[in-house]
Amino acid sequence: MIKFEPISLALKNKHQEYYEKSCPRGCELSFGNLFLWGEQKVAIDGDFMFLLSTFSKSFYPFPLGAGDKKQAIDTIIEDAKKRGISVHITSINEQDKAFLEQNYPDKFEFIYNEDSFDYVYDINDLADLLGKKYHKKRTHLNNFKKAHPDYKVEPFSKENLGKIRALVDGWYQENSSSQSSIEYEKQVFDRAIDNFEGLGLEGLVLMEGEEVFAVTFASRMDNITFDVHFEKARRDIDGAYVAINNEFAKYIRGKYPEIKYLDREEDMGVPGLRKAKQSYYPHHQIEKYQAKLK
Repeated sequence: MIKFEPISLALKNKHQEYYEKSCPRGCELSFGNLFLWGEQKVAIDGDFMFLLSTFSKSFYPFPLGAGDKKQAIDTIIEDAKKRGISVHITSINEQDKAFLEQNYPDKFEFIYNEDSFDYVYDINDLADLLGKKYHKKRTHLNNFKKAHPDYKVEPFSKENLGKIRALVDGWYQENSSSQSSIEYEKQVFDRAIDNFEGLGLEGLVLMEGEEVFAVTFASRMDNITFDVHFEKARRDIDGAYVAINNEFAKYIRGKYPEIKYLDREEDMGVPGLRKAKQSYYPHHQIEKYQAKLK
């Protein structure tokens, strides 16, 4: 049986080594999301990092690393048998699917999981908003700037965390009845703030005077990509969402010129969220499958 242990901040650098050997991978396997969401357990065995997630039910994300994949999958199958759980493997890309089909013919049932596709954007598109396709976004941004000529942006710091919490608390109170998972998401946000430095998060606050309009934060996913974990803005402030999105892209581009993409994660099948993410015209999406052993 695989000797899993709860994921901890001490594993951040080791995770990054295995993750970068496995790209492209989706946002759910970034260290920030593994640490913040669900009950994630991890084990390192030679060339691979194995994961066991019990967010809603037990499943194994496709192992991270580069080595004998057949041996790694066999290890998962044996571990599931000993635990008495089904073999349910997630976060599978096209290469993984082809590997499973070749090495385990007719053994797995595959589920095409469009709701979990990552939306990945060219950072220059979000920072510059050029061209006809971004006309509406520029209009909202210009309206915001005209209405709030003295707005400012600040990086997350210990000094402004209280203001950030106040905005987010208010947002969750207003939206508490619109999503069943809203309370859990609030807990995830609080955990992120409590571990902000340890996770290496980059955050930005949109303000006017002492009034906070929007917040966002992200973490490095790989050498060229940041994973945007969280973005919240006041809905009564026209253009606040566009402004924080635009300012954060410029902030990351200026601070980390090697970054090419912002992964703004998945839409979870929520129609409004899907429409919003599509309206920014992603550079590409990271497609994913799930596999269940028949």
